[in-house]
Amino acid sequence: MRNSKFALTFAFAAMTLMAAGTALAEQSTGRFMTISGGARAPVGHTGFCSENPSACRGGTNKPVVVKLDRSRWNELLAVNAEVNKRVRPVTDIELFGVEEYWTYPDRGAGDCEEYVLEKQRVLKARGWPESALLITVVKDTNNSGHAVLTVRTDQGDIILDNQMEAVLPWYSAPYRFVKRQSSTNPARWAAISDERVSTVASISD
Repeated sequence: MRNSKFALTFAFAAMTLMAAGTALAEQSTGRFMTISGGARAPVGHTGFCSENPSACRGGTNKPVVVKLDRSRWNELLAVNAEVNKRVRPVTDIELFGVEEYWTYPDRGAGDCEEYVLEKQRVLKARGWPESALLITVVKDTNNSGHAVLTVRTDQGDIILDNQMEAVLPWYSAPYRFVKRQSSTNPARWAAISDERVSTVASISD
């Protein structure tokens, strides 16, 4: 019964992704984000790399796009839910006494960046390729900065978020995508060209 439930869940998700991809293709929006060049790394990530150099070393000239089968899909759902449940939401001011500080949530608390870093760490420990797990900066519907994890798959760019339990294609998230880690170098960042009218129109510049 459990396997049947997983199969139905994955089949539904796959059909949703394909249907959404088809509809958005008509609106000139693809399954993958469009990268428009280099971008400056967030200050918080620069500080994180200084304190955790091993997490920002390396890179590859052949970034991997993960094949999203049923097992991988269920793993994304599980990791997203587990980290969201385990980490308590607390602002950097409350936890560290500063406006912006990125680190692993080893105290069991943190803001959006801590959730993202932990999901990235857990998935890497489970064997997911680093080049497919990219910290991403967005603007939410209040035009506030927010961080999510982009997972690059053959079905498109998928988003893991602490504000939603659902694991969604990037174009279904109610955000304006600004920049993300480079898929070839974890210390560098790339600008995202997000021209979706419906999303951008809901966020004032």
